[in-house]
Amino acid sequence: MTATGRAQPGATGSPDPLPEPLARALAGFARHLTAERGLSPHTVRAYLGDIAALLRHAAARGCAELGDVDILALRAWLAGQHRAGQSRATMARRAAAARSFTAFAHRQGWLPADPGVQLGAPKVHKRLPHVLGQEQMRAVLAADGGQTADGPPSAAGTAPERDEVQAALARRDVAIMELLYASAIRVSELCGLDLGDLDVGRRTVRVLGKGSKERVVPVGIPAIRAVQDWVAAGRPVLVGPRAAGQAMFIGARGGRIDPRAVRRVVHARIAAAAGTVPDTGPHGLRHTAATHLLEGGADLRSVQEILGHSSLATTQIYTHVSVERLVSVYQQAHPRA
Repeated sequence: MTATGRAQPGATGSPDPLPEPLARALAGFARHLTAERGLSPHTVRAYLGDIAALLRHAAARGCAELGDVDILALRAWLAGQHRAGQSRATMARRAAAARSFTAFAHRQGWLPADPGVQLGAPKVHKRLPHVLGQEQMRAVLAADGGQTADGPPSAAGTAPERDEVQAALARRDVAIMELLYASAIRVSELCGLDLGDLDVGRRTVRVLGKGSKERVVPVGIPAIRAVQDWVAAGRPVLVGPRAAGQAMFIGARGGRIDPRAVRRVVHARIAAAAGTVPDTGPHGLRHTAATHLLEGGADLRSVQEILGHSSLATTQIYTHVSVERLVSVYQQAHPRA
């Protein structure tokens, strides 16, 4: 489907096109999400899909103009989602998309009032990812990853060439793990890093986060050394005609690494760790790093800045303080502990 809600040419079973006023509103919302809010392509696609479905529902109820879309239409749409068996998380996301759309339409003067402010949504039970203990994280970082997750085909090149590439990828994987844990950055942020983003002297990395917001995150010495080793001795082996400019992390074929490859690296390194370490992904490492910062005495506001959250409430949900730390703080602070 296009941003205007029209069916793609040649598509079978595509929805009927939206009335022109609704299609124009959807196209305007698409431009707003992309140009003004700077959201990721994935988020833009999700929002537009939700709003296109909402507007199709409204059109089926007889709404030919955007001004006809009221709170009753919004609630009827969500009720239909509930009857269709959609999860609480999906319904909450679609309600958020609807509120964002109606607020935008009201600001544009397309709606006389914003019906979205009256729209409720089910509360979503936040499921926190697995958090590795500090000893478990040490075991993961000390693990010999063996065959890397996206190594070259076995038939490519001579045995010495394959060994050289494998050694380069192993250096890269160590740097990825160290940097993810040291900085608590998102996997998409890691994939977007360029060589100039690491400031060795200040021990920081410059990150472009959600909404194209830039932040500077501290990085520990082990991570800096691992990245330097990869850049000096590993990356030159893999740089080829498909190398993505100054990308810090690249894949076996020389292009900028993608999130799927990073996830494979994380799962493989955890599987190679000694002892029993629960499997998790890059998001789990981000949560682990934030939790360890809090356990080490970092204040919540500092962790918020490191994680790149616009709201402290998000950080409070995203992180948790271990029971051991709570007990320790209580014993130190309470006069009758």
